[in-house]
Amino acid sequence: NALIKNQIVPLLYNNTISGKNFILVVKKSDLHKALNVMHGQIFGISKKINLAIFGHGNVGGTLVDQILDSKKGIEERKGINLNVFALANSKNILLNKNGISKKWEEEINEKGIPYTVDDIFNYARIHHLENLIAIDNTASQDFVANYFEFIENGFDLVSSNKIANTLGFDYYRLIRDELAKKQKRYLYETNVGAGLPLIDTIKLLHLSGENITRIKGVFSGSLSFIFNTFSEKDTSFSEILNKAISNGFTEPDPREDLSGNDVGRKLLILARELELENEFDDISIQNLIPVSLRKGSVEEFLSELEVLDDFFSKIKENQEPNHVLRYIGDLYGDLQKEKGKLEVKLVSVPKESALGQVKGSDSIIEIYTESYGEHPLVIQGAGAGAAVTARGVFGDILRIAEKI
Repeated sequence: NALIKNQIVPLLYNNTISGKNFILVVKKSDLHKALNVMHGQIFGISKKINLAIFGHGNVGGTLVDQILDSKKGIEERKGINLNVFALANSKNILLNKNGISKKWEEEINEKGIPYTVDDIFNYARIHHLENLIAIDNTASQDFVANYFEFIENGFDLVSSNKIANTLGFDYYRLIRDELAKKQKRYLYETNVGAGLPLIDTIKLLHLSGENITRIKGVFSGSLSFIFNTFSEKDTSFSEILNKAISNGFTEPDPREDLSGNDVGRKLLILARELELENEFDDISIQNLIPVSLRKGSVEEFLSELEVLDDFFSKIKENQEPNHVLRYIGDLYGDLQKEKGKLEVKLVSVPKESALGQVKGSDSIIEIYTESYGEHPLVIQGAGAGAAVTARGVFGDILRIAEKI
């Protein structure tokens, strides 16, 4: 099975009666790669997992450091040798069949070269690299267009990039068909909730036959911080937004957070985990940006933030007593049908409720099922940040590594 997963088709396999010897015949071009795979599977040699990491910004760079720092301990405990043979951004790539070093930032600047994905496939082929995983830490739709080629060339996929899971449903289904055909896996736990075990929990509940009736929660770490602070303090909305920007909680253009589209994408991903065929256009999204500020440069938007103050102050003042504001995603309706109802909106909730008690930049998600009734399963914790997101990506890599 390990040979097949590495795109090596045995021409002949014969085991002796004693079980101490076997004969394996493969194509000459597959010889070295087959030896590498068999040594890792049979002879107690550490199983080498060859990683190609794309994107080395906040999340990607943190992930590389986490892998290199943990590499020795993982090999001693698990017998898994994590080898980062490729590290790339949108323009240049650093290649080393023996693995990059902790000086990778310096090396990619000095030794990085322009590339295409075909260069990576050829490099892996020439050097007989086995157990290949491609990790997408970009936010690029252009890079997602390469996913099929990676699968066809023997790579499993791990991604913190949400785009592939929020494109048209036809694409969503096609890529899963291709993964099944090539016996490859695609993990993306960090697409929703960063390092929180949310997607995995929903998958397991659904797989076990549990009828999930609703998923509701605060999905955005940046908007969680903004509205948690705004609800508790006598401070203007623009001041709090500026603080969120300076703390690095928002995107460089905070309108990407305030538009609600990111929360909508996360909600769509969860809907599709329940085998619902929703499209992004099915989502009702409350855009928090006034129409007059939706266009123009980031600088122009930031210079006019005070326009937001009156609007949000009135919403805050018109709440019932002991209520707070939360920006939520809500998936509901008859989730046994082809499509569910998806809403992204600003709501006022009781301060003592689960959503009302969330603090800081935490995310909180309530999963309602037939078994749990009116008492949902609640998952809460840091839903954003480079370290927790990278750790979640790392977890997906190790899950695939153990199954190869």
